Amino acid sequence: MSNGKQKRLVVLGAGESGVGAALLGKQQGWDVFVTDGGKLKDTYKAELTNANISFEEGTHTLENILNADCVVKSPGISEKVEVMKKVRGAGIEVCSEIEFGYRYAGDSRIIAITGSNGKSTTTKLTYHILKQAGYDAALVGNIGYSFAKQIAEKPCQWYVMEISSFQLDDIHYFRPDIAVLLNITPDHLDRYDYKFENYIASKFRITQNQRENDYFITNHDDEVITTYLTNHSIHSQTIFFTMSEQHQTNQGGFIKDENMHIKFNDEELNMSIHDLSIKGKHNQYNSMAAGISARIAGIRKEKIRESFATFEGLEHRLEFVATVRGVDFINDSKATNVNSVWFALESMKQPTVLILGGQDKGNDYNEIMDLVKEKVKAIVCMGIDNKPIHDAFDGVVDLIVDTNSAKDAVKAAYAFSEKGDAVLLSPACASFDLFKNYEDRGKQFKEAVREL
Repeated sequence: MSNGKQKRLVVLGAGESGVGAALLGKQQGWDVFVTDGGKLKDTYKAELTNANISFEEGTHTLENILNADCVVKSPGISEKVEVMKKVRGAGIEVCSEIEFGYRYAGDSRIIAITGSNGKSTTTKLTYHILKQAGYDAALVGNIGYSFAKQIAEKPCQWYVMEISSFQLDDIHYFRPDIAVLLNITPDHLDRYDYKFENYIASKFRITQNQRENDYFITNHDDEVITTYLTNHSIHSQTIFFTMSEQHQTNQGGFIKDENMHIKFNDEELNMSIHDLSIKGKHNQYNSMAAGISARIAGIRKEKIRESFATFEGLEHRLEFVATVRGVDFINDSKATNVNSVWFALESMKQPTVLILGGQDKGNDYNEIMDLVKEKVKAIVCMGIDNKPIHDAFDGVVDLIVDTNSAKDAVKAAYAFSEKGDAVLLSPACASFDLFKNYEDRGKQFKEAVREL
């Protein structure tokens, strides 16, 4: 490489994104070293070994890190950890895996989707539309493969990516052709010094390198977003989606008389919200965002309409599990914040037993208080510390019980319900107190339902 000396890439954290960055770096001629403070998964070890990439686990050897030309930092690693302080102190360039991947993405096109809620569904739906239309597209980022690994192994013409604020924190040149920001509600504030404005700024980084021929698709009904936009200028073309027709313009999406309208370049796509395969108000927002993205990407209206009708939703996101003796069980384990639970309850049409709890990130349960009063007949707490839930709902909901496993939670919820009710697992909390992750929580819930 430049001046004959091989450049050194150090990857901090060997999860999906870290291993992807390492593989791409190796392929592009970097001297790569991977370091992880925890244990590596066997599959990732095998991938690194097969690619002849040196790695360490359970420790960070500083002399092997501080000689880097560039450090790719995994999104889960906080700036406050010792190794990051040392890296910053040494003045080494730090970038995220999506930034590193972007430098080798060639002339491909990127649709990047972020937001506090609905990212995975919108990303998967947008990808579904592109694939149905015959596009050479990959689903990457927080869902599916890492962006860097996809570029290393099978580059595509289109990348549809779900990205978190953590991934956006270390971008420099990353520039999506189409950026989507669905909504912003307080989340992950522990990583942002408990300042909501830091988290907001982080989400808006998705637009920071965009140019005037790029597009920014966002939610006109989200006050946090519209307030930010009145005080900051965006270089790309902003297109809004909204539930209210009074905000409609000649470009964008809106709902009127139970019909979804998507306008772009003097063409309008209309379809009944009842023909969308995924239900609930939040999914109408997600569908408008995906539909506008697809229109900008040049996909015909008929193809989009067809894809909306055939799309299957995500596992662990308002996923219908089974009906047991007239009681519907719904798995919304992916709801790790209060706002997600608001959307879940808003879509419930029958009396509901709500399973809440886990690792609380400082939740404000007042956000869902009205919906709980209106729709929830009992709450089953499933966590190690259920005090915040009791503080919020004791005296509001007649029946509240504590459990500390998925099996016990399902049994208790079933005991509280009768024919015509629904049991909704929508925890509002992270899952790490009792489970490996939200997928593990959702799977254990589904197993427990099947055993009833």
